[in-house]
Amino acid sequence: MGVLKTTRPESAMIKIAFPYLEISRVVRASPNRVWGLLTDTFAWGDWGPSILAVRSSDRYIRNGSHGRVKTALGFWVPFEVTHLDSGKYWSWRIFGVSATGHRIDRLDQASCRLVFQVPIWAAPYLLVCKISLDRIVQLLDR
Repeated sequence: MGVLKTTRPESAMIKIAFPYLEISRVVRASPNRVWGLLTDTFAWGDWGPSILAVRSSDRYIRNGSHGRVKTALGFWVPFEVTHLDSGKYWSWRIFGVSATGHRIDRLDQASCRLVFQVPIWAAPYLLVCKISLDRIVQLLDR
């Protein structure tokens, strides 16, 4: 398993977890706060650079939540949350294709490692995930 990382804990780390690539960083906020932001569809456009708007069956996602997201390219695509382990992990399908996974690894009550998973075939999307990680940290620092 390959790992790229720096010595600064706030830096992103990339790891191969076949059939996925993972990008992660330590977030100095409670895991519950991070989970709330990750699962609030009203906030997706604030931290996800590829999302302009969301229409969802649920404000806070649950297993089976579905709807549409307006992409940065201006068109709407359908989504469905396919797996949710409350407080820990969720993944979804976009246009019927498995897309990103979102995981929180609890470090303590005041910090966690936030992880985004992308299928290996979508490796360039790691750049978008890196931007998302940084935006999430900025939002939580407010």
